[in-house]
Amino acid sequence: MRPRVVVAGASGFIGRYLLDAFRAEGADVTTVGRTGDAVWGDTRRITELVDGADLVVNLAGKSVDCRYGARNRAEILRSRVETTRELRDAIRAARRPPRVWCNASTATIYRHAEDRPQTESDGEIGTGFSVSVARAWEAAFFDGDLPGTRRVALRIAIVLGDGSALVPLIRLARLGLGGPHLDGPWFATRRRRAAGTFHEDRHTHGRQRFSWVHIADVLGAIRFVRDHPEIDGVVNVCAPHPTDDRTMMRTLREIVGRRFGLPLPRWMLELGSIAIRTETELVLKSRWVVPARLEGAGYRFVHPELRGALASAVAEHRQRGRQESRNPTSSSARPV
Repeated sequence: MRPRVVVAGASGFIGRYLLDAFRAEGADVTTVGRTGDAVWGDTRRITELVDGADLVVNLAGKSVDCRYGARNRAEILRSRVETTRELRDAIRAARRPPRVWCNASTATIYRHAEDRPQTESDGEIGTGFSVSVARAWEAAFFDGDLPGTRRVALRIAIVLGDGSALVPLIRLARLGLGGPHLDGPWFATRRRRAAGTFHEDRHTHGRQRFSWVHIADVLGAIRFVRDHPEIDGVVNVCAPHPTDDRTMMRTLREIVGRRFGLPLPRWMLELGSIAIRTETELVLKSRWVVPARLEGAGYRFVHPELRGALASAVAEHRQRGRQESRNPTSSSARPV
């Protein structure tokens, strides 16, 4: 009998990758989203999909690659918490609840760390807007009893792959702007401090830690968790060898064939982030996270080292570029 998998929030980079992979292995895959086999708000139909499923994976949530104004902050929170609650209600109503429910979370939940790595058992939760979203997200996920379903919150680090946040960094590196991201002083408004969206200067000089994971290991971790019934609770989904921003950008330059990369100081990052509608926290916060539970349970990473992971992602990006140049009417966006 074919395994049944439900993927919620499947229209993004990670979701599309999971759909392709699960379908390739012969699973019966259905989706929940703004479009798909069920749509948000139709809890009865969602219940029908999750009833009897072997695995449910929820990735729903507005992208954090935006400016953290009041409207975007509200939508970032709502799109995670409400969809998670609706899935929880659907699973509770199912006659045959799914065996495993993996819900996305984020490694950003941990504090800015330069002194030691953060594990699931001794990691310290941080402060600020992004952390408050992560805490609310996980609280909604673990709320209430679901005796028939094992729940795992995936605290995912920055994902490397074609289509991820790596793509704009590849472009910057090719333009000669692939130097380290340098923290520094910047003015803070009272409103941004109150909202928890202002990044405090920590003078990291490009040595802020960079925890990452290749997209193949996001899939691998989900499969591993699915097949290991002793794993529940929170799991750090990140490679075992985090690096720092300076090393990551230098390695990326070498892979794309650029010897020089202009360093990007805080003032330039702030002005650029306003122009492209994003936030500097994404590159200035020190994320030092390690996968203690995955390694302890015996998971073997497809891409444990940064150079191999970056080379794989860049090669996939180049391949897609060649395909699109041969067929310019094609689109990388696929229906789900």
